[in-house]
Amino acid sequence: MDMPLPRYKQINTDITPYYHCTSRCVRQSFLCGKDKRTGANYEHRRKWITDRLHKLSQAFAIDLCAYAVMHNHIHVVLHIAKGRADGWSMDEVLLRWRMFYKCPPIVQRYLDDQHQAFTEKESDEIKALSVQYRERLQNISWFMRLLNEYIARRANKEDECTGYFWERRFRSQAILDEKALAAVMAYVDLNPIRSNIATSLQTSKHTSIHYRMNAQRVRKTPKYLMLFIDQAIKTQPHLPFNYHDYISLVEATFKAHRDKCTRTIPKLPHGLLSKIGMDQEKWRLLTSRFETFFSGPVGNENKMRKFADGCKRGSRPNVKNAIKYLS
Repeated sequence: MDMPLPRYKQINTDITPYYHCTSRCVRQSFLCGKDKRTGANYEHRRKWITDRLHKLSQAFAIDLCAYAVMHNHIHVVLHIAKGRADGWSMDEVLLRWRMFYKCPPIVQRYLDDQHQAFTEKESDEIKALSVQYRERLQNISWFMRLLNEYIARRANKEDECTGYFWERRFRSQAILDEKALAAVMAYVDLNPIRSNIATSLQTSKHTSIHYRMNAQRVRKTPKYLMLFIDQAIKTQPHLPFNYHDYISLVEATFKAHRDKCTRTIPKLPHGLLSKIGMDQEKWRLLTSRFETFFSGPVGNENKMRKFADGCKRGSRPNVKNAIKYLS
């Protein structure tokens, strides 16, 4: 069995800020949904996960692009907002970190009463801790750790058991270009429909596309998600697509999936496909079999090789499917 790659060989923000991460439950019983064997219902845990994801996105310098909460695993597409955390004051960093962990007593004292006197040594200690927390608040491994630890503790308590709840490591894929980004977001958004958990985008609860469409219906923007280029203000990081182009393409892809047994497969809208330079058949295959085609970084051949070099990988990535579907 191959040893898993260390995280520094999977994540390199100098090359790409986008990553597709998955975490899978190790138990036979479900993370969410209904267990037919025991009759237990774990549907309420989906809200635990979405609420936690939203809270993490508010505190971290990491944006949520897409997510789907499945029966026994979670998909998230994340954007590391490199440099955002550098603009936070020391106090803001400490307060953000305290949302999740009880800070050392000296930090608690500082936050509770900043007018009290601190020695030079104590001040240096507070500053050093803020530097550590600032780094963690823009780190995907810490984001996923704070998600998975929280859910595991709540689920173990509810199940009255101990031991591992998740696979020890979450899986991450670097997303290297716009084709790969659009495809992986649609793949994640359509996951419940492919798995027969939902019958439409409107009933596909606890997914990013359901959240986006509900927000749009009441003429609001989704507070906890990264916005599309036509929704965001100029200075705000954004996804490089238009909202309506993306939604119409995902809706058409769903209809094509639903009608795949009929003689005529509906044509997909050309707006976003033309922008990213992808034909319809490649799009259909990628958005239904993304993880089958790619187990590591995803992008065109040149970008995959550049990413491997930037992460100092000893072996070259398998670029066969990149040439076939993303060139």
